[in-house]
Amino acid sequence: MSPTPIGPSDASVSPRYAGIATFARLPRLEDVDHADIVVVGVPFDSGVSYRPGARFGPAHVREASRLLRPYNPVQDVEPFSTQQIADAGDIAANPFSIEEAVGQIEEAATHLGAGDTRLLTIGGDHTIALPLLRAVTKKTGPVAVLHFDAHLDTWDTYFGAPVTHGTPFRRASEEGLIDLETSLHIGIRGPLYSQQDLTDDARLGFAVIAAHEFETAGLATVIERMLARLGDRPVYVSVDIDVLDPAHAPGTGTPEAGGLTSRELLTIIRALRGVRIVGADVVEVAPAYDHAQITAVAASHVAYEILSAMTPRADQTGN
Repeated sequence: MSPTPIGPSDASVSPRYAGIATFARLPRLEDVDHADIVVVGVPFDSGVSYRPGARFGPAHVREASRLLRPYNPVQDVEPFSTQQIADAGDIAANPFSIEEAVGQIEEAATHLGAGDTRLLTIGGDHTIALPLLRAVTKKTGPVAVLHFDAHLDTWDTYFGAPVTHGTPFRRASEEGLIDLETSLHIGIRGPLYSQQDLTDDARLGFAVIAAHEFETAGLATVIERMLARLGDRPVYVSVDIDVLDPAHAPGTGTPEAGGLTSRELLTIIRALRGVRIVGADVVEVAPAYDHAQITAVAASHVAYEILSAMTPRADQTGN
């Protein structure tokens, strides 16, 4: 780790609305000699089943992230000062071939995440979680997947296609990428095709904390159950922005009523500060359906809290 990381550009020298829109105004990867964490975009949405547009998500989230500041008072860390974080730009993925795109994403993520470097990826649709898991587990072995979403994303196929934004965690489980005892969905809600969806999901290795349980169990209990489930396993965090209620994230492809508030989601992510996060993604931001950057602002803060949770602290090891 560099003793003097290069942080965001100084907003008192260059206004936040000026300059290249890297995430949080961080340096580009080519401008630093190494990176402990790389933020990278994947502008790909050929795997969506309803409203398209998440291919424009990385740029939209970066634009909203201009307002982020260096010190996180709730987590009491300066994520950009204690580790080198850099923006690698976008991974180019073929928009006409899901199979080829998945291969391109896996190859690029493997390269960017070589050694001790960890990735925070901005999507794009949830299809990209599969190649990202393939890349990270080459280093870690099976991981506990902490999946925030309105939907299970463990369905088998859509129109005969085995790799879409609704299937990545079934494929990942079948490939042995997921720890079957510690993985967890949070925020699941809305109608399913049948009860068999839940039976299949449990067989594939996931426990579920549904959105309605936030009302009955409370946020503190949700966090307690989450941490107990994850244990001391390496954790991959995958956040579909539609885990938030459409009031907090209208700009997404498959919205469902009754979701989390942005405050609830940020609080849960802050509880991960003692967890060994080996990689993460924030996906399904579709700016064409956004209003006043509501969704992008939420997504940029989610990413910021994940980066803060990934920040090493003097009183813990493993991050």
